[in-house]
Amino acid sequence: MDSLTPTEFISIINQTLEYNYEAVTIVGEVASFKVNQGKWVFFDVKDEESSVSCFMALWGMRQPLEDGMKVAVRGVPKITKWGKFSFTVSAVQPVGEGSLKKAFELLKKKLADEGLFDVAKKRGIPEDLTRLGVISSTQAAGYADFVKIINARWGGMKIQVAHTQVQGMDAPDQIIRALNYFNERGEVQMIAILRGGGSADDLSCFNDEKLVRAVASSKIPVITGIGHEVDESLCDLAADVRASTPSNAAELLTRDRKTEKIEEKIRMALQKIKTEYRVVSDGLSQKLKLLEALNPEKVLKQGYAILSGEISPGNVVEITTFKEEIKAEIKEVYDRK
Repeated sequence: MDSLTPTEFISIINQTLEYNYEAVTIVGEVASFKVNQGKWVFFDVKDEESSVSCFMALWGMRQPLEDGMKVAVRGVPKITKWGKFSFTVSAVQPVGEGSLKKAFELLKKKLADEGLFDVAKKRGIPEDLTRLGVISSTQAAGYADFVKIINARWGGMKIQVAHTQVQGMDAPDQIIRALNYFNERGEVQMIAILRGGGSADDLSCFNDEKLVRAVASSKIPVITGIGHEVDESLCDLAADVRASTPSNAAELLTRDRKTEKIEEKIRMALQKIKTEYRVVSDGLSQKLKLLEALNPEKVLKQGYAILSGEISPGNVVEITTFKEEIKAEIKEVYDRK
């Protein structure tokens, strides 16, 4: 074999590594984490016996990392031009409950301080919602439950669906592309991001910084229905409306057909009641006016008097005026001509 220069040797080794290890995922604990020049990230991933040096661009780190966190890193092995082995990382994600919680809290504070979760910026569900964009895995049970409830509660909703992964390292970028698609086309009034229940690792893609920012900056209002009721993701906090589950999202987005029918019956009964009330009220008003016209006190005020007693000569009768009571003797009685 011909002799090689160091550059040629490293090039051949890297070609061999890339051919045999197109993409490798390593799971281990972060150690010696540091950022250089605000651009490059260096850290080791280790287990009890070995350690692998890792390198990546800072912009590619979409969840916070700290020493001691357990992570899954995906990348390719490489020999640097200095002859040092390095693992060039394309994606990294915390794994395990403790590491996920730590990354969640760190990123939550950072984005909250930026005002990304500000309630004042949130928009509600359009009252005339008829065009909905859905981002979900169409094979997931949560999506099936969502569609079933939508159709049962209210027909006529036009739904456009963008099928994406909803867990794993590739999910965030797929969901971001779907968000951009709906925003660019502008054909829907609201976007729903749906994912049924799962473990903390399964739902961690919804804590991806780039995805959370895409949800917050969407020109079209976003509703999330992710996980179970007790689950909370940063995408939930960034969305305009948060539903507890995909099924709850369907309930919030549509009116209940049965409830509408009951409300319509109630409205018809109230119209009918108002009409009958007006008829009775008008009749009563007329009778009150008649009674008022026949009120003796009103007659007396007009100068008339009331005569009481037997009307015959010699008898004493009582005469009532508006102000006086009078007794008088009848002298004579004759027919009026």
